[in-house]
Amino acid sequence: MGEKPIRRIIPRLDIKGPNVVKGIHLEGLRVLGSPSEIAKHYYENGADELFFMDVVASLYGRNSLCDTISKTAKEIFIPLAVGGGIRNVSDIRNVLNSGADKVCFNTAAIKNPNFIKKASEMYGSSTIVVAIEAIKQANGEYLAYTDNGRDYTGVEVFSWAKKIEELGAGEIIITSVDQEGTGDGFDIDLVKKISKQASIPVIAHGGAGSIRDVISVICDGNADAVCLASCLHYEYIKLNNSNSIFEKEGNIDFLSTNKQFQMFPTFTIQQLKDKMAKLQVPARQFI
Repeated sequence: MGEKPIRRIIPRLDIKGPNVVKGIHLEGLRVLGSPSEIAKHYYENGADELFFMDVVASLYGRNSLCDTISKTAKEIFIPLAVGGGIRNVSDIRNVLNSGADKVCFNTAAIKNPNFIKKASEMYGSSTIVVAIEAIKQANGEYLAYTDNGRDYTGVEVFSWAKKIEELGAGEIIITSVDQEGTGDGFDIDLVKKISKQASIPVIAHGGAGSIRDVISVICDGNADAVCLASCLHYEYIKLNNSNSIFEKEGNIDFLSTNKQFQMFPTFTIQQLKDKMAKLQVPARQFI
């Protein structure tokens, strides 16, 4: 048997206007800080990739992160993935020309599955990531949603994941909307079932509240990579306390007054990777 594949740690930065924001169940967004500052911090502390998501792209029908990505790509030398508002090959070209290495889309794929095939043929499978926003139904079925888990599609998640791979996507990022932002742990069964049927990498997102949660979704859910937000962002804020320039936004008070934020379990990328090393979970170690 060959060596176990390296498991990637990917901070996710949800962007609204000039700010990194964070919510729960992909809603109730709060301003956290500067994308360039937070991205640089994660790069310098061992992130394997960075994932930028324009969370208001659906309102404007376009991705508005090109300037942010262009600036970031000049200072950060790990893969950058960009999502939100990617609807056609022109959008893909614009984002890649700005310095991104990968593009991620959800709504466009569900509305027109052949867009996955066209994009993969034009730009290569390794460039194309398809997102699935999954919500578990009362009967135990998982359905895919769009627009941050707000729009019902009726598409069954596991058959959709299989089709995504068949159409040529290079990776799948699976978000449990039920778990996202809660810190209650990943939906291991969801990730495990997709990972078992897929031969392309599966990125788990939604629910991390501890290092144990991340180890579990890798070892038990067989995730190839883990996308993290709250547990890293809140630790960054506690360490840096650099949000005074965002006071005019009017919605950062919760960082100092909200008990949920103060009590949310946090850790650094290095702490996570140290634990992975102790447990012999393959990860790129930060020197």
